[in-house]
Amino acid sequence: MGNVAPSTEWLQECTLRELSDRMDSGELTSVELVMAYMEHIAAFDRQGPRLNSILEMNPDALDIARALDVERSTRGPKGALHGIPVFLKDNIDTCDKMHCSAGSLALADSCPEKDSFVAFRLREAGAVILGKTNMTEWANFMTDGMPNGYSSRGGQVLNPYGPGKFDVGGSSSGSGAAVAANLAVLAVGTETSGSILSPACSNSIVGIKPTVGLVSRAGIIPISHVQDTAGPLARTVTDAAILLGVLAGQDPSDPATLAGPEEPIDYTKYLDPLGLKGIRIGYPRHLLDRLDLGYRGVITSAIDAIEGSGGELVEIAMPARPQWRSEALKHEFKVDLNAYLRRLPPEVPVNSLREVIKFNTHNPEKMLKYGQTILVASEATDGTLGDPRYIESRLDDLRSSRAQGIDRLLREHCLDAIVFPQIFGAAIAARAGYPSLTVPAGYGSDGNPLGVMFTAGAYSEPLLIKIAYAFEQVTKARRAPIMDF
Repeated sequence: MGNVAPSTEWLQECTLRELSDRMDSGELTSVELVMAYMEHIAAFDRQGPRLNSILEMNPDALDIARALDVERSTRGPKGALHGIPVFLKDNIDTCDKMHCSAGSLALADSCPEKDSFVAFRLREAGAVILGKTNMTEWANFMTDGMPNGYSSRGGQVLNPYGPGKFDVGGSSSGSGAAVAANLAVLAVGTETSGSILSPACSNSIVGIKPTVGLVSRAGIIPISHVQDTAGPLARTVTDAAILLGVLAGQDPSDPATLAGPEEPIDYTKYLDPLGLKGIRIGYPRHLLDRLDLGYRGVITSAIDAIEGSGGELVEIAMPARPQWRSEALKHEFKVDLNAYLRRLPPEVPVNSLREVIKFNTHNPEKMLKYGQTILVASEATDGTLGDPRYIESRLDDLRSSRAQGIDRLLREHCLDAIVFPQIFGAAIAARAGYPSLTVPAGYGSDGNPLGVMFTAGAYSEPLLIKIAYAFEQVTKARRAPIMDF
């Protein structure tokens, strides 16, 4: 192909509903859509700006799309995702010819035998799993100082708004960059603390970090059974809400999901353009001081739009800022990762965290560009979750983030939700296991994407979607990246 611009301008910024409508009318087939996205990927991911967001493509994607086209013509569509290509982060299992490695060469030959619950739900909904996205290795739980978007297996992901200039966010960086650059309309990321919200904010898209347990973690390479979740990345709140409705659901293999809604939720019912009217939203205005001077005006104007749309901003003070990485995670990572790795076939070269560290040590040029300090620290824990320091750390995290944190603020100020500049509240919401949603808010004078994040209590996704949709409609801040050849 060479450096030739793709002939698919019609696809630029197409929404999920627009694509579905075209397929319903017979104007477009799933095969044609998959091929159009493949053309974009060929032009922009390894050529042109070289975003490096896609780790591997699904070799069966066109065959799956062809079968879904036949099904649409004979039995009708399964739903809004019928025939729609979706990317998955490279720590989500699929039972096909694709690998699942968390970005590590140690798992480069690992092909899961069973779908994750997320992959199962997508296939059940008629989606085409187009491929796997690059990510920060081990979901940014490998070493201190690891750049967002870097992995030994995939190299460095770049931000389409400023390749090599702006941070791409982590660790679902490939998913964020791919959606922003229109290499797919949807992607699934995972988060322990900021790993959906960060790339969404950095790449000017919408990211939903659900309540822990709303989406099953089964079949996802873990960090923490307390904080991990998968969630949607999309260019619009509507598309993210549709994808969330597909992903959410109870799964007997993940006990956390059994506390969630028993019946499927249609989150599109909460897409209300007047959704900010009468809503009380806490705003920790002091956090603006953490932004560069040139960005503060953009965020202030965007948040002022809440009041302009009938919402009420209530100034609040947040608790002391938590670090994104809790001490408890080191203990949970060893236990949870070992449980995942020991289920892999014996031909996979690593079946424990200790073996991962050994593999890396024996291949330092490829594996230890930035070190493995976190892996080593995690291996040094007792691996039982019985250490009093672990128990005290995790219980303190839960108390300080819930009863003494978000719950207290919502109650004392009679708030519906809290809004943060960028994603400055991601760590406290992550420790609480509460949902957060980030929406584009504008761009700095240098073109750097900026966003805001909304947070509330457990299972408040309908409220957050309502607020975020109304905010999106009044600000209309997102614009597509310009990717010159």
